Amino acid sequence: MSITNDAVAALIQAHIPDAQVTIQGDGYKYEADVISDVFAGLNTLKRHQLVYAAVNDAITAGQLHALTIRAKTPAEVA
Repeated sequence: MSITNDAVAALIQAHIPDAQVTIQGDGYKYEADVISDVFAGLNTLKRHQLVYAAVNDAITAGQLHALTIRAKTPAEVA
């Protein structure tokens, strides 16, 4: 029982509304590129905690097994 890339993106966007989210996954391993101003001033751990909080229910339910997160601010991407 896996989750679609679009569903992972929707979970993150529901938790971090201004985020630009790109998900790549194969039903088991997923990679998330998340760009948001909310990450400004936060270290990598805090950024990842925000993203994990968004997808925690899917992890707990066994739908999402492995997630690699790249969380950046728009300025860091520019």
